[in-house]
Amino acid sequence: MNRISAAFKSFFVLLFTGELPDDVARAFGYSKAPAAKPASSPARPAAPAPPKPQAGPNDGAVQILAILQRDARLVDFLMEDIAAYSDDQVGAAVRDVHSQAREALQRYLQLTPVVDGIEGVYIKTDSVSKGAFKLVGKVPANGKAAGGLLRHKGWKADKVDLPIAAPAGGLLAPAEIEVE
Repeated sequence: MNRISAAFKSFFVLLFTGELPDDVARAFGYSKAPAAKPASSPARPAAPAPPKPQAGPNDGAVQILAILQRDARLVDFLMEDIAAYSDDQVGAAVRDVHSQAREALQRYLQLTPVVDGIEGVYIKTDSVSKGAFKLVGKVPANGKAAGGLLRHKGWKADKVDLPIAAPAGGLLAPAEIEVE
């Protein structure tokens, strides 16, 4: 799974289920904490579990997407059919979207590489936290290797500082109606 597909998968699974996909969580060193077992009490019946909260517009995934739309028009760019445009036109649009989206991410997130190394250089797997890397290429059948070439440093969010206000009702950007 490459970076872009992992990002989109994480975004949409978080958006609709409120949970990070297990394979992505493992890849970044996160794991679900096992539920603590309550002391046995034969006289009391167990209380029903509260309903699972549904993903809604207050989720960080919708909020960050709304920020990227507001600041960089990212959703507009991704939803546009760009097949009719020349490579020069697409390239010009991408420069603006990239610059504005990067600024928005840097304003609300502190992102750091998982491995602070040079891509293409040999790295030992024991120097990286377990679960913070995935092996690609000719992976041995046992799924373990002493090391390999660093192909991607990975990313982790060291700090998330999203504004308190979230879009209402899943609204990413309001429609714009020009009055003449």
